[in-house]
Amino acid sequence: MDKPRLRSAIGAARAAVSEDDRHTASVMTREALLEQPWVQMAGLVACYWSIGSEPSTHGLVLALWKHGTTVMLPVLREDDDLDWAVYDGPDTLAPGRFGIMEPVDVRRGVDAVRTAALVIVPALAVDRSTGVRLGRGGGSYDRALARVGPNVPTVALLYDGELREGIPGEPHDIPVRYVAQPDGITRIVPGRA
Repeated sequence: MDKPRLRSAIGAARAAVSEDDRHTASVMTREALLEQPWVQMAGLVACYWSIGSEPSTHGLVLALWKHGTTVMLPVLREDDDLDWAVYDGPDTLAPGRFGIMEPVDVRRGVDAVRTAALVIVPALAVDRSTGVRLGRGGGSYDRALARVGPNVPTVALLYDGELREGIPGEPHDIPVRYVAQPDGITRIVPGRA
């Protein structure tokens, strides 16, 4: 299946799930992530503020922040690249481009993601064998992931059934190293069947 049709199919499947079930799945995913030592020890985390039917990151961002972690959230630039700003509590967000909530803090630049000890990104699906993620098609997160060092955990948040085989990849796609779902964390080892 090509990327546009796959995006449409997964989007429709997500929309068909009740809000209560999506909330429960998001809480389970958050708890699975927060149990990981490499998440607990990360002093600076790049995350995102979820929208629509995405697995919710609102509770995750708040939990990390309350734990004392510095959390950076993206600010979508006019060229669709991602700038970064620090989250400093629920009252420090304002609608940005397309109405997506963004921190009002000083912009740190596109390279700020290089300093993160953990990077959490959205995805519609991830290929189990390669780590290639299916995003919304703008390429913003592939550009950000290209700036992340080789030893930094990169995690896509998914619902059950969205870690699968056969996600079409392109040369610019940057794979993730982990997937977090309601049933736990999966480490992606490219080439492992």
